[in-house]
Amino acid sequence: MPTPLNELPVRRLTPADLQACANLSEDRGWPREEHKWGLLLVAGTGYGIDDPDAKGLVAACVVTSYGPELSALGMVLVAERHARRGVGRRLMRHVLAEAAGTPLTLHATPNGRPLYEELGFTHAGRAEMVRGRFRLSGPAPRHVTRPATAEDLPAILRLDAEVFGVDRTHMLARLPAFADQLRVAETDGVLTGYAAAWPNMETHVVGPLIARDTDTAKSLIASLAAGTERPLRTDIDVRHEELLTWVKANGLEPIAFNAVMLRGVPALPGDWTRRFAPLTVAAG
Repeated sequence: MPTPLNELPVRRLTPADLQACANLSEDRGWPREEHKWGLLLVAGTGYGIDDPDAKGLVAACVVTSYGPELSALGMVLVAERHARRGVGRRLMRHVLAEAAGTPLTLHATPNGRPLYEELGFTHAGRAEMVRGRFRLSGPAPRHVTRPATAEDLPAILRLDAEVFGVDRTHMLARLPAFADQLRVAETDGVLTGYAAAWPNMETHVVGPLIARDTDTAKSLIASLAAGTERPLRTDIDVRHEELLTWVKANGLEPIAFNAVMLRGVPALPGDWTRRFAPLTVAAG
């Protein structure tokens, strides 16, 4: 008798599984996102369940650790042919056991949220996904930005750790190679913000986006937009109402909302007022 799907073994994924992960994304109607999968499988820990009929993966997800204070969970996917059969729950319970009490955060789609709530995640906020061709329709933002250099990396890491409240060096050290653009803003020689734009299918995704204030965030977005012919996509914390209004007035359109969810911690660390967009959003 074949093993029930919700009892199949979970294994660690490696970069060799990139195509299988991209196939799984495509199976669920998501973009293949091979570039993002490549980063997450190297910088994070992937978990997957193999299809017993040798048809790729039944399910997959990635956990990115930021030390004992926080891990981010994303790319939670179950093949369409095996949906609603307990596979996602099986995978998530394994991941929670592996996390061993480390606080977790994730961005949940409306479809995924009931499972996460059942597993002890709580709602902590919302992010709005926007997408479109950026066309500046009003006065140009006043802050000057420039391309980041290798010498900027220590200051970027310090600012990021201060704003996010965790050390993301192992991810951000890969950012110059991962992103097509990496720009910084500074005042009197002090770094006040940074942002990246990285390729994802036909778009450039803006993230991370860290800035001292909304005007600095606007300047970084406008400068990234000037460096690409592709549409922009980003996910902005809904509390940043002024920035969301501004990007929508300049060509980006609302696509979806995702719930920011937490487990094992009452709130995200760091300073949300300077945290405008994450590095990657891998909703499930």
